[in-house]
Amino acid sequence: MRLNLQRHPETPGSAIDQITADCSLSKSGTIWLRYHAEGNVEQVKLPDVPDRSERMDNLWQQSCFELFLGQPGTEQYCEFNLSPSGNWAAYDFDRYRDGMSQLVIAKAPEIHMDFSDTHIALEATLALPEPWVAPELDAGLSAVIETLDGEKTLWALAHPGARPDFHHRDGFTLKMEAAEG
Repeated sequence: MRLNLQRHPETPGSAIDQITADCSLSKSGTIWLRYHAEGNVEQVKLPDVPDRSERMDNLWQQSCFELFLGQPGTEQYCEFNLSPSGNWAAYDFDRYRDGMSQLVIAKAPEIHMDFSDTHIALEATLALPEPWVAPELDAGLSAVIETLDGEKTLWALAHPGARPDFHHRDGFTLKMEAAEG
C-alpha cells in the first residue's frame, strides 16, 4: 500500500518534493517500512554514517524517518526513529508525551538505504516486542528533512493541529492490519 506524506504548511519549503511510504505488519509482529523521498537530494543534509549502527537519542533533530504506533482504544503508544545513518531509537509512552521510556526490543531494526541524485529511500524491518504484537495497530508515519542551510521540513500522513506534532494521536491515521508472513 503506497501512502503519501504531507508537508506541514508551517514548516519551510523543502528540497524534497514528495515522500511516499509503503508498509506491512505480519501476525508475528514484524513491520516492514519503506520511505521514498524525491527531490533535490543534493540540498538535503544527511547524518554521518558510523562504523556500525546503534541505538541513539535525538535522531529527530536531523533528517530522520519515524513510525508511531498506538494500540486501539488505549492512550499508550510507541515511537521508532530510523536515521539514514543506520542509527535508531525506540520509545514507549504511557499517554500523550508522558511516561516516556526506552522501548525494550530484542533485535535492532534492520535499516537499508538507497540514494541517487533525485531520491533517498530508507527501508527498515523491525520486530515488535511482545506487548505490541497485535492484529491491528494505529500508525502514524512521519519524516524530518533537514536541508544544508539547517531548515527542517516536517512530513506526516496527517497533521491534526496548527503546529506540527507527530505525537498527536489524531495523526495516527493508518490502520495497520496483520497479514500472514
